[in-house]
Amino acid sequence: MGEKKIRMIVTDLDGTLVDAAYKISEENKNAVREAAKLGVPTVIATGRMHSSAVRYAEEIGVEGAVISYNGAIVRSTSGEVLAASYLEPQVVERVLGYAFARNWYVQSYVGDALYYVEKTEAARIYEAASKIYGEAVGRGGMLARTKEVPKLLVVVPAEEIADIIRELRNQFRNEADVMQSSPTYIEIVRPGVSKARAMLALAEKRGIVPGEIMALGDSGNDVEMLRAAGLGVAMGNAIPAVKEAADEVTLSCEQNGFAEAVRKHVLEG
Repeated sequence: MGEKKIRMIVTDLDGTLVDAAYKISEENKNAVREAAKLGVPTVIATGRMHSSAVRYAEEIGVEGAVISYNGAIVRSTSGEVLAASYLEPQVVERVLGYAFARNWYVQSYVGDALYYVEKTEAARIYEAASKIYGEAVGRGGMLARTKEVPKLLVVVPAEEIADIIRELRNQFRNEADVMQSSPTYIEIVRPGVSKARAMLALAEKRGIVPGEIMALGDSGNDVEMLRAAGLGVAMGNAIPAVKEAADEVTLSCEQNGFAEAVRKHVLEG
């Protein structure tokens, strides 16, 4: 980390700040608030939609920006779009067709609205977690909505996800970036889009250098972000790749590892 003090905290949501019941513990909330009193803001960086993530920002009193869709969209908590990057429409069409041919569940996002072919169990699970409800529009409806899509989400069995990620990366090389965000979720975004890039751009606007950022995460879409920050902290429940990329490993999400890291490096440090 060097000798620089932490001036900005950037955190993933699910499995990092938000527990398995989709709640933020009082201990984690207090850590955010105590850090804010010292002038150290917390920024949420998530694969979730902005409308799903911003309610957590409001709950913990975060003001400023929320990084959503794995970095494709950065919006203020008041809703202003600060940065946006979308998949090319022809790429969206090709990825959708590829998923349809293999009967994978896939959902897309346009204008912070959620669309899928039909309401399957995968759709219900996603809606329950995000508290956002989508619209079943059929395959034709999905293919008619290919403009300004920040991200596609494919849901596959956990035991197949590694092979399917390799397959998608080979199939859409140079057209899309493919990453894992949960045991069964595959995120597909425009090449170069990442939480890391959005984090660094936001920090630069605030006059904060990478060495002054502490980033926390647990999944594959957090690896680059942890590497780019001055201090990358993996949760105790993080996958091995995240722990390898991190500077240190804190307690698990269920043990309030976020609060522990903030105490250690911001409140006490």
